Amino acid sequence: MKGEYFKEAARHTATRFWINNVTDEEALLALDAGAVGCTQNPSYSWKILNNSSDREHALATLKDIMKTEKDDNEALVKLQRDLIGRIAKRFMPLYESSHGKLGYVSIQGDPFQEDTDSIIRYAHFNREASPNMMAKIPATEEGLKAITILAAEGVPINATECMAIRQVIDTCEAYLEGTRNMKNPPVICFSLITGIFDQYLQNTVKENNIDIDRSVLWQAGMAVAKKVHEIVADRQYPINFIGGGARGLHHFTEMVGANASITINWKGAADQLIEQNLPVVSRFLQPTLHGVVDELVEKLEDFRKAYFINAIAPHEYEEYGPVVLFRSMFEDSWKQALKLIASLR
Repeated sequence: MKGEYFKEAARHTATRFWINNVTDEEALLALDAGAVGCTQNPSYSWKILNNSSDREHALATLKDIMKTEKDDNEALVKLQRDLIGRIAKRFMPLYESSHGKLGYVSIQGDPFQEDTDSIIRYAHFNREASPNMMAKIPATEEGLKAITILAAEGVPINATECMAIRQVIDTCEAYLEGTRNMKNPPVICFSLITGIFDQYLQNTVKENNIDIDRSVLWQAGMAVAKKVHEIVADRQYPINFIGGGARGLHHFTEMVGANASITINWKGAADQLIEQNLPVVSRFLQPTLHGVVDELVEKLEDFRKAYFINAIAPHEYEEYGPVVLFRSMFEDSWKQALKLIASLR
């Protein structure tokens, strides 16, 4: 049916649609199109402060916060919560009607303060805004400690910055450790950032003049996603799979068929899939050819680290190339927002 691509995908497969970094208007459009959740990131405030439709509201909110908050960074933390809390209210009816299974909006803290104590503090602070606020936590060595503690407290979690299969496994085990013997454990998701992983590998190939088949490179993120999907199912981990970081429509269409939610932006992604009205075709469960995996492993060390469970260790996660690339985007936007706040003082 015209304009119902995401609803059709949900009707015919286990694949669901989450929306990423939305404005208030985009949140309403996404919900109408079938979105069942939303993920925001630390670049959100800067985006909204530069968005023509939401800028006035965001500036008014910020100036009001600055009247009592003298620390610029804390002012930004509070602004982010207020702006994302507005989106959480849009998703509350879905959260309530699904009895807490759907309608979550995930929110991260300051990307420059990601030690365990800071992650926990920001999670508690952000959760005060709405019961459907989900703590977004990087799957780093410090983040894994925070996941265990927050899960034991009953906090819903989105473990983000997952680029390697080992990160996903460690996230699942940290959650199980925190929720052992709990009657009603909180909802948890892990976000495998397939699109950014692909972008990083493409940059690596270009910068180092690596001779690799274009069609092989195109499949790198999906190869990791398919193996993650299989491991989570085989081990029966009680954790929800989110695919993220889309850098093309294929990062949704090639995931159709997965028991997962895929998060994409509204402009240039979700709106395009609705407009194109593509047939819903389940491709994800088709295996990656051995020759494809062999070439990726042989030529790209960072793919090997992502694909093989024992090729990377927790202390390496924070400085793993694809993770650094992803986090740098948030850090740049956070800095820009702080400059604006300073200029308003």
